[in-house]
Amino acid sequence: MPLDTGCVGTTYPPATPYPVEPETLRRFARAVGDPAPVYTDPEAARALGHPAVLAPPTFPFAVVARAMEEVFRYEDIGFDPTYLIHGNQRFEYTRPVRAGDRLVTVLEITGAQRLRGRDVLTLRADLADGDGGHVVTTHMTFVALSAVEGGDSV
Repeated sequence: MPLDTGCVGTTYPPATPYPVEPETLRRFARAVGDPAPVYTDPEAARALGHPAVLAPPTFPFAVVARAMEEVFRYEDIGFDPTYLIHGNQRFEYTRPVRAGDRLVTVLEITGAQRLRGRDVLTLRADLADGDGGHVVTTHMTFVALSAVEGGDSV
């Protein structure tokens, strides 16, 4: 099934709120190799003027990935994620993500095209806190490779 370029502009309903827990932030910081105490130590966060430990800058992608599993289906738009390259991502913060947040994600397809024989999908995700205040927007580009490029020997 070819990529449906008519899907551009599709906005999905808000995903279930994602509760940001201190332990989740600690594990994420450890996984990405960032030892900054502001991600694990409440006292270090407070010393910098934050009410709780903060999330590492790329943490919102974990929230978005969960939201994508809930509200978004690649097959609905003809995009094959079997061999997926995360081509680009950028974050636009209003404020840092912090422990205690309940983040609600709204996804929008902002681009869908075929370039050099590959499907390219661009998404925007807006994350808001429980009061509806904007926290961060992330823009993501995904490129689908064929099975041969992905290494499948079949």
